[in-house]
Amino acid sequence: MVEISRATSLELPKPQHGWTVVGLISDTHGLLRAEAVDALRGCRHVVHAGDIGGPTILEELGRIAPVTAVRGNNDRDSWANSLPLTAELTVGGVRIHVLHDIAQLGRGVVAAGIQVVVAGHSHKPREERRDGLLYLNPGSAGPRRFSLPVSLAKLHIAADLSLRVEFVTLV
Repeated sequence: MVEISRATSLELPKPQHGWTVVGLISDTHGLLRAEAVDALRGCRHVVHAGDIGGPTILEELGRIAPVTAVRGNNDRDSWANSLPLTAELTVGGVRIHVLHDIAQLGRGVVAAGIQVVVAGHSHKPREERRDGLLYLNPGSAGPRRFSLPVSLAKLHIAADLSLRVEFVTLV
């Protein structure tokens, strides 16, 4: 059995050299594609930004790397009761705040020292830098919705705390 982080905070050490890669996935809605698993291999940590669709998804992701997951609006069954609505983690010295719907984001994230906000819900992959924050939506990695791409993202964190985002289109 794999360990899934249900805590609201986690800290992973700063890389000594090179890059630390965090896999970002959202809106799987019960479907974890083989392409997503392949794309996430080698990540130091995986973040799921909600609408998971079932515990099996988290177990499979946990075989790749430690997982931090939040509950989405469609994660209503009893298996999801222990998932937090938000989570914070520090990876490589970078503070990351995770939630499902960006509309639920409080105003205190800048004051709290957050550097990256990860949210799903819209199914639209997006990267935006505003007010000193990096806002990321990895898109939807689950069933295709309308004409939106099926995607996930990788956050690359350098030892000097510089950030690079890589979007991965799955199909």
